Amino acid sequence: MRYLEHADPVITLTAGPVNAYAEVLRGLGRTVLYDYDPAFQLFYEGVVDKAQKAMRLSNKPVILHGEPVLGLEAAAASLITPDDVVLNLASGVYGKGFGYWAKRYSPHLLEIEVPYNEAIDPRAVEAMLKAHPEITVVSVCHHDTPSGTINPIDAIGTLVSAHGGYLIVDAVSSFGGMKTHPEDCKADIYVTGPGKCLGAPPALTIMGVSDRAWAKMKANKAAPRASVLSIVDWENAWSREKPFPFTPSVAEVNGLDVALDLYLNEGPEAVWARHALTAKAMRAGVVGMGLSIWAASDAIASPSTTAVRTPDGVDEKALRQAARARYGVVFSSGRGETLGKLTRIGHMGPTAQPIYAIAALTALGGAMNAAGQKLAIGKGIDAALAVIDADA
Repeated sequence: MRYLEHADPVITLTAGPVNAYAEVLRGLGRTVLYDYDPAFQLFYEGVVDKAQKAMRLSNKPVILHGEPVLGLEAAAASLITPDDVVLNLASGVYGKGFGYWAKRYSPHLLEIEVPYNEAIDPRAVEAMLKAHPEITVVSVCHHDTPSGTINPIDAIGTLVSAHGGYLIVDAVSSFGGMKTHPEDCKADIYVTGPGKCLGAPPALTIMGVSDRAWAKMKANKAAPRASVLSIVDWENAWSREKPFPFTPSVAEVNGLDVALDLYLNEGPEAVWARHALTAKAMRAGVVGMGLSIWAASDAIASPSTTAVRTPDGVDEKALRQAARARYGVVFSSGRGETLGKLTRIGHMGPTAQPIYAIAALTALGGAMNAAGQKLAIGKGIDAALAVIDADA
């Protein structure tokens, strides 16, 4: 076998950045128009309309011109005031991380934290809201990618709404790959982007903002204005009649336009189904060849990322290096608390197809065997194929 140590990978199966659709890459090559050209202003309005349709929003979404970490930090800076009491829900590295931003803007931070292979229990949220009626803002990460786990944001959103609080949702790696929309979970700020399940480069934020969140941000004198962190400045930038606060990322908007067309034309339900099938086949194969899933239960395992627990005695970094060198397949490591403890396989956008689960199992199993694990790779592939065949 010719190893590919110094060659480009054949298949990127990471948790992000992910492979972009070929059509999106062609879209990035469109003419970069002047942002005040009436043609671009009309085009931009149309892209926002497509995003509104995809997100099933009653009002216009906002596009911020930076990858979604910009949107998440902007949400904290704009919505949270020093008088707010924030409840941060931490079931993983990214959920925990939002609390650090929240603490920057309000000293009043409460937290529910669970082990990073588990999910937030809505009953714990309900109890915390009852014990602390002063809570005004709740933040939650839907898919905590470094753990490959999903939180029940619709149930959490119902509780926060009944409490009268504002809900901030990180849906960066879930929107487009499973059934989730801002108004389904009653989010006041819902942050996502095209660089995960929509299969585009990671350079934009797409944000759903409720009417009450707009009012709160505008009343917050400390909310960023004339700043890259400003959300308020972009409220009406969707309109061809309004100026942009600063130059938008024209090429990335071209790519987003194509990504939204692909999503809407295929049909959201069909897109979610192939993400779910790919992940289900992957999980079956992992268990079938003798490994275990990081998530505490199958019910909270993500359809867009499978996190595989690293067996004792295996160097996780060396494992990923072997998968790349031997098979040309790239996986993701954990992050923070999960670094070295698991390997993440992404099923997002164009790689959310069952054939990629077979490729991932082959590379993962082969690399594990090279590390001395002696797994039953054939049994794992058979288990995955059984899942795929049952869906046919």
